[in-house]
Amino acid sequence: MKRISYISIIVLTGMMICLTSCSDDYLERAPLVELSDANFWKTTNDLKIYVNNFYNQEGLLSRFYVHWYESPYTFDAIDGSDTYIMADYNGRLNGENTLPSSGGGWSSSDWSLLRNINYFMDHYQQVDGAWDVVKQYVGEALFFRSIFYFKKLVTFGDVPWVSTTLYQNSPELFDPRMPRNQVTDSILYDLDLAIDYLPARAAGGWTGRVTKETALALQARVALYEGTWERYHAKKNTPFKVNGSDGTKFIQKAADAAGNLMQLADENGFPALANTGVDYGYWLLFNQKDYSNNKEVLLWRKYSLAEEQVQHWVVGHAYGMGITKTMIESYLCTDGKPIAVSPLYQGDKDLRTVVANRDPRLNQTIQVNDSVHIVYNEPNLTYFTEPRFGVSTQTSVTGYQRYKGHTADYQEIYVSNEQSTSGAIYFRYGETLLIYAEAKAELGTITQADIDITVNALRKRAGMPAMLDINNITPDPNWDFTGISPLLQEIRRERKVEMACENMRLNDIFRWAAADEVIVGKRPLGALRKQWEIPDEETGEIPERIATLPINAQGYIDCYKNSPALDNGYRFNVNRDYLMPIPTEQLVLNPALLQNPGW
Repeated sequence: MKRISYISIIVLTGMMICLTSCSDDYLERAPLVELSDANFWKTTNDLKIYVNNFYNQEGLLSRFYVHWYESPYTFDAIDGSDTYIMADYNGRLNGENTLPSSGGGWSSSDWSLLRNINYFMDHYQQVDGAWDVVKQYVGEALFFRSIFYFKKLVTFGDVPWVSTTLYQNSPELFDPRMPRNQVTDSILYDLDLAIDYLPARAAGGWTGRVTKETALALQARVALYEGTWERYHAKKNTPFKVNGSDGTKFIQKAADAAGNLMQLADENGFPALANTGVDYGYWLLFNQKDYSNNKEVLLWRKYSLAEEQVQHWVVGHAYGMGITKTMIESYLCTDGKPIAVSPLYQGDKDLRTVVANRDPRLNQTIQVNDSVHIVYNEPNLTYFTEPRFGVSTQTSVTGYQRYKGHTADYQEIYVSNEQSTSGAIYFRYGETLLIYAEAKAELGTITQADIDITVNALRKRAGMPAMLDINNITPDPNWDFTGISPLLQEIRRERKVEMACENMRLNDIFRWAAADEVIVGKRPLGALRKQWEIPDEETGEIPERIATLPINAQGYIDCYKNSPALDNGYRFNVNRDYLMPIPTEQLVLNPALLQNPGW
């Protein structure tokens, strides 16, 4: 059987100090399932059974199993962003996080998944089976370890790296954290192996399992994150920079991984963008129950009340949240020009005019009262008329109500206790195309041909008439960022638009070190309230649900206007809040961990 030989840095460094305070019961418990090593680890089916557990673990792929107001398209609002918000402002964006004494993402339960994965890695070689069969499950375990560590990297930066099972007397328990760039090296090495071991989907169709294509997509995502984090935190000289590195190595790795996936697509016909040339094709991509035959979706989560008794909530409603004015204003007009300069822009006096002559993805991302956007398909066909305003937190908060990910299945989202079974997309090819474009632009090697097969392919799928010409970019006086090229501005805009509400925006802001530009001192706004100020026919008064919506001096909904903590906008601390703190109890147990900047 082929063996995995880890580079010394992976074998020798790091560990989770939290385990020193864990109970013996925790340390001695068999990972994942009650199994006996003497009776397990016999056949390749044992490996499959073990790895199967990782697919449904919260904290790896999925954040929701049976949750209530969470759906695949709510986390940009829940986690906080400049593009999608909740009724209550986000405390982290306002600098209100505090230093915990325990927990905080560093408890024993937060690390137990890693121990389970490493337990597999320490035992799989006991199985008597052909390597050609075994390697798939090893590749899957490596993929999930990469997911686990990427999430820790995003949360804490430097973290202990462990690739074997630790016990109460393991000396690695008292090691320092590994520098983030070395953690990323280790993640990418795991993924190099996973890519080698995993089968390509094209060989056997959809199986529900991780494939070579998915591992390439994750590798591209991780490498771009770390590369741009290092580049832009260095440029802005934040406390989070990596001394001696400008991120180029990782950005090149991102371009290579994305390019390799694109080459597989050319060779095998998978993956590919879905719904190109299909009316409302962009919207249709995000509300399906089954993605088994969808060529764009690399990995997804099935929800079924009958088969698995799992579901998520309010995919059809999107109440208690709202897309922001700054997000709406990012969509170009159909001539490819920004709204600040395009003669096609019709203004924002109401929802119909705001989407007129705009990138079709806007009309497919927000609800519009145009007798096309459906709320329910039964018992009577019900079209959207206005956002659900009111005093409850489960109402629309900006007037721009999400349509992306909406299902009109009345039985599912209303009658059946609002239990939605729309599939959750984890990886899709559209993201990889954007990674390739951004990485090549950061490297200074991008060509018009690269843009055509990435950004312009996404625009074509959505039905956007105007393509991006790298030699003819119209300046936008309202670009989000400073200090980057017009081409990078437009690639970042494309990512903002294409990946709207897909739980990408906060990570993008953080890796670009851009909180000072799009978060600090800003208070998110919504639509013009005036469009709904229609007097009641009997009383002649504006309905209370409208009249009580707070607005700014220009009449735009300002839902946090009455929050004293945001009187001058978000108070995000750029010298502290990009990373979460290490709980104080852990620093007492192991002073070598050290604390993150600003805490």
